[in-house]
Amino acid sequence: MDSLPPDREPTRAEVDAFDGPLVLEFGTGWCPHCLGAQPLIAAARAGYPAITHRKIEDGRGQPLGRSFAVKLWPTLVFINRGQEVARVVRPQDGAELERAFQALAAAA
Repeated sequence: MDSLPPDREPTRAEVDAFDGPLVLEFGTGWCPHCLGAQPLIAAARAGYPAITHRKIEDGRGQPLGRSFAVKLWPTLVFINRGQEVARVVRPQDGAELERAFQALAAAA
């Protein structure tokens, strides 16, 4: 699979079947940690335009977030062809995001 559904949250099977590098960003639009991390995430993403990025609105009972054992927001899961390569939880600086993006780019 080379694309994810644009109009809904993908299923775990669709994520696992995605053929390429993917970053899933779990969080909510009202979370202060999520909002505060947006400049760091945007800056890190800018260097990797070929990596697909999807924001996933997470919450209690949301199956995709639970399948990745997300407990804190934001959590960014870096995946290549269904395999988790890196994970960043509540990023505090750009360096940890840069390392994760580099690891994902190297795995792809």
